Amino acid sequence: MSRPRVFYGAVALAGLSLIWSAYAITDLMQSGPFGLSVALAGDIGWLTVLWAQYRRVGPRWAAPTAGWIIALGVGLLLVIHGAQENSTAQAVAGPFVVLVGKIVWEFALPALRDPAALTPEQQAEINTVIRDSEHAARLHDAHRDRAEREAQATIERIQQQARITAARDRADFEITLERLEMRAEIDRRSPMLLAPIANTDRGGEQPAITPSTPPLAPAPVPPPSSANADREQPSIADLAREHVAIMPSNTDVVQAILTARPDADRKSVAATVRRARRNADGMKGGYG
Repeated sequence: MSRPRVFYGAVALAGLSLIWSAYAITDLMQSGPFGLSVALAGDIGWLTVLWAQYRRVGPRWAAPTAGWIIALGVGLLLVIHGAQENSTAQAVAGPFVVLVGKIVWEFALPALRDPAALTPEQQAEINTVIRDSEHAARLHDAHRDRAEREAQATIERIQQQARITAARDRADFEITLERLEMRAEIDRRSPMLLAPIANTDRGGEQPAITPSTPPLAPAPVPPPSSANADREQPSIADLAREHVAIMPSNTDVVQAILTARPDADRKSVAATVRRARRNADGMKGGYG
């Protein structure tokens, strides 16, 4: 894209204006490098405002207004410089160069722009749409991230509860297994208290005791004689354990023992029977 001719004239005038203003302000200040820095600051400010005006930065009125303020300020300093030099020509020509350069740039800047370029208002509208779209996209992403974090937290909580439930079930299973093993061990070590007792005196086997068949009374133990004098008789405790296992009533057990051992004391036999009954009931409750 070729530049318009007015651009080259504006650049030439800008160069002359900058050189003249830098010389005049430095001479006016009479402070050497400090005065030159003030002159350069004014020139740099003017060029910056021209760039902002070309790019349409900020409000539409801001850049042109700032440019005219800087141009008028520089022109005033040039008038003061000419007055101090007692030169009417410098007092008039100095501001004239600056003001002409500013006016030429007011025509050159629009000529440099693309005629099809968007206006500041249109560009601002597009920027607003882009900004709103970006805001909506980021807001959607934020909501999605939050939903994902909440879902992950819920999954972790469910998994933790499942692990706790599994641990409880495992502990219950192990405890139940230990109980079964202990019960089997108790059954293995317990005596066979409910086994039927054979009746050798009647020459046949005593029928098994069932809930519908009352137990048969054991045959009385024959008194000691010469044939079994040397044989040891069973004790009261042994007789009590044997009869308690097959007879539900303590009175019947006492009577049976007294029949077998008429010389035994009834109260002592009754106490032994009660003790045997308690022991038998306690063993049944341990594995029942």
